Amino acid sequence: MDAQHNKQVRTLQREIAGMATSDGAGVKLMRSLGSSQFARLDPFLMLDEFSSENPGDYIAGFPSHPHRGFETVTYMLDGHMRHEDHMGNVGELKSGAVQWMSAGRGVIHSEMPQQVQGRLRGFQLWINLPAAEKMKPAMYRDIQAAQIPLVTLAGGAAVKVIAGSVTLEGTTVDGPIQGLSTEPLYLDVFLPPTSRISFDVTAGHHAFVYAYEGEVTIGTQVLKNHSAGVLSEGDTLELSSQSQATRFLLLAGRPIGEPVVQYGPFVMNTREEIEQAMKDYQNGTLTDAPV
Repeated sequence: MDAQHNKQVRTLQREIAGMATSDGAGVKLMRSLGSSQFARLDPFLMLDEFSSENPGDYIAGFPSHPHRGFETVTYMLDGHMRHEDHMGNVGELKSGAVQWMSAGRGVIHSEMPQQVQGRLRGFQLWINLPAAEKMKPAMYRDIQAAQIPLVTLAGGAAVKVIAGSVTLEGTTVDGPIQGLSTEPLYLDVFLPPTSRISFDVTAGHHAFVYAYEGEVTIGTQVLKNHSAGVLSEGDTLELSSQSQATRFLLLAGRPIGEPVVQYGPFVMNTREEIEQAMKDYQNGTLTDAPV
């Protein structure tokens, strides 16, 4: 029997609508994953979409703030932000680029717009770290647009591979981010009108789709614009567009399966660890190397 017929197709299990909110010094966002503690998908904690032509919605940016216990991934579609952190890193995040930061035991950083007009558009994703890695040294990586594979397929679909690996038309394409314990897959996909695409997604990994231009059909179910669609178990995924083109993110990762206690910018396993993080931040020792 053809092995393809044995595959279990993932379906749309739950939809988390994006909710308007603001963060930082008043940046307007749409938050889907992470809009409540019940709207997470292990190992993913939060997904924010920011998109505005109006400088008043973004100009105040994200002044200096701390993180501990997880990773932040910022993907810029349009615009220019500057990252600065306590380690001395300065990153210029421009259209098409990605910043991958592992806060580990502690990072203090800022993300500030470097434009006073025009469109600022992109995403910030929070990925949890397992307990064994929450107190590791902080790490920061800038990935320029040119380092991210963009594959255009025969029917006009296009796939950017930011993290993990995917097989497209018989060829395996590796994204620049590999080797993390949560094994993230992060794809940005464009589908022209009335077209379809399928992906293999590792069985046992949690996965979701986020539609950010138009709607995308998962199997027979339509995922609305600015919504995260949590997928069922399975090892393959079939998506299609209707009369209009669509763009969406596909994210998958190995679940950690540990308790999550979050307080603002700190994500740990216990309340005691959160209290310690707050104390360390107040004492100025959040980012110190362990003694």
